[in-house]
Formats: sequence, C-alpha cells, structure tokens
Amino acid sequence: MKLREQMPELDGATAWLNGQKTKEELVGEKPTLIHFWSVSCHLCKESMPDVNAFRDQYKEDLNVIAVHMPRSEDDLDMDLIESIAKEHDIAQPIFVDSEMKLTDAFDNQHVPAYYVFDKDGQLRHFQAGGSGMKMLEKRVNRVLGEMKKD
Repeated sequence: MKLREQMPELDGATAWLNGQKTKEELVGEKPTLIHFWSVSCHLCKESMPDVNAFRDQYKEDLNVIAVHMPRSEDDLDMDLIESIAKEHDIAQPIFVDSEMKLTDAFDNQHVPAYYVFDKDGQLRHFQAGGSGMKMLEKRVNRVLGEMKKD
C-alpha cells in the first residue's frame, strides 16, 4: 500500500477472534492501527507486549486490529493461533487471514507490520520489523493531534 491510499475492506477472513470489525466501523470516528503478526514469527511475539501496552494506552483514541498472516502450513492451525493469541494477550479483534486475502489487499510481505490509518481511512504510516515502537507512537500521536485540530 502507498501512503494516503484508503484502507481496504476487511473481507475474506477465515475467522475472527475477539470480535469482528468492518471498515465502516473503523473509519470516521478515530484512527486505526492494523498490525500483522504470525504464530511462527519470533519478532512478533517479542514485540507483542509493546503493541499491547500501546493498545491499552490509546484505547479511547485508537482502533487496534490484529491480522494473523500465515507464513507456513503450520501457521494455519486455528488452535495454535488461538493459543498463541491468549498466551500473548492479543485481546483486540484478530482477522485470521489463512487465505492471504487481506494480506494481498494490503500488499503486505512482512510480519510484524504496522499500518496507521487516519480517521478518514487514509494510510498515514507503515513500518515493518520488531523495533521502532517509538516511531510508531510518534506517527500515531501526529495523526491523533491532527484529529484534535478538526
């Protein structure tokens, strides 16, 4: 995805865990962070406490959605996905993307990967990799600051 592109529809989930969200529910009210992760991704598991702290800190001002992106056949095991999600306190809605439909819509090739959309559903920031939570927080704060000016 390129900056300023619209958030894709959240279609094609194999399953949703922790509730389901639609694009219509996410766009219009507040910014959204969509993060891609995988059960086989060590970096994803390492960065999850930071993502969760971030989610909790901004829960009033930011929608947070997780997308489970499989990287191998083993990553398709729903019991494993549910178990790892519980173990790592992924309490936000999880789009299970076993058929790679949302992954393809985002043109995403990385886990972990983070996409920040403004309240109008435009992509404002993308980053991939396990580090850089400070940069992510800075970008989210910029989008939230712009929203307060409206």
